Amino acid sequence: MTHTSHAPFAADAKRILVIKHGAFGDVIQAEGALRDIRDNHPDAFIAVLTMKPYRTILARCPHVDEVIVDERAPRWRIDSMHALRTKIRARGFDMIYDLQNSKRTAFYFRWMLKSARWSGTAAGCSHPHRANEPKKIRTLDRLAGQLEDAGLTIRHTRTPDVSWLADDVRDMLTTANVRTPYIVLVPGCSARHPQKRWPHYAELARRLIAAGETIVTAPGPDEVELARTIPGICIEKTNWAELAGILKGARFVIGNDTGPSHLAAHMGVPGLALFGTHMPAERTGILTENFGAIEVDDLSALPVARVFDEVERRLAHSNSV
Repeated sequence: MTHTSHAPFAADAKRILVIKHGAFGDVIQAEGALRDIRDNHPDAFIAVLTMKPYRTILARCPHVDEVIVDERAPRWRIDSMHALRTKIRARGFDMIYDLQNSKRTAFYFRWMLKSARWSGTAAGCSHPHRANEPKKIRTLDRLAGQLEDAGLTIRHTRTPDVSWLADDVRDMLTTANVRTPYIVLVPGCSARHPQKRWPHYAELARRLIAAGETIVTAPGPDEVELARTIPGICIEKTNWAELAGILKGARFVIGNDTGPSHLAAHMGVPGLALFGTHMPAERTGILTENFGAIEVDDLSALPVARVFDEVERRLAHSNSV
């Protein structure tokens, strides 16, 4: 898709705000866009407005100078809205890249920053993203199209790489008695999307262990009980950087359409995501050269044998390359 900028590229921008509230997988996928914004504005001060859970992730991002937390208070909380507006305006941003493109951020444009140059879908902004039905476009293509519409040269947006997030976790793996190579299972997902959860990870783990594989889970706080029901080694109480380190060191990752699966995919780790009909895998941006997907109409009915056979096939292929 070709995008034509209808406003001059803000090449002279000195103070830039990027808005990316979440969720986790979306923050991960925005890494390439952040890198392209930095490459196009090498001398600018770049801040990111995000939600509190993602502050520590973006604080490690090498393309960002400051992370500002948005508590996303209800709009009727006039005191909170005024405080956020005061904080944002005090920094004197002269270019905003709204990578969230939500009703909330359109409100921010109208109420807080209408005088600044603005890239996004907010009505009346200076650098509009002109794609038809952008929510139906593959996430990474949509981000690239928006930045192209703003006049940026795009090199990294479609290929994010968050390897910089990963900690060295060799001591953690040794303490947990994890033998390498190992396979990571990602059995959880957001409680708001139970339809994304494949219910047969325990049986898959048993089959993989019988085939000689070491199985690891590294659950979030809300997924510990689920992970404890899965054979293998459960590493609890990890932060984002430790989770990234565990995933980065894996031989293979198998997971639902959830943040850690996207994290693995965008560190170049081989893996397989399991999708129902909630969203085409291609549109989410999780598919890479090394990371594939199985898509079925009824995720709960996806047989363990099919997943196991696909994992074995992919492992055999990677061993032969």
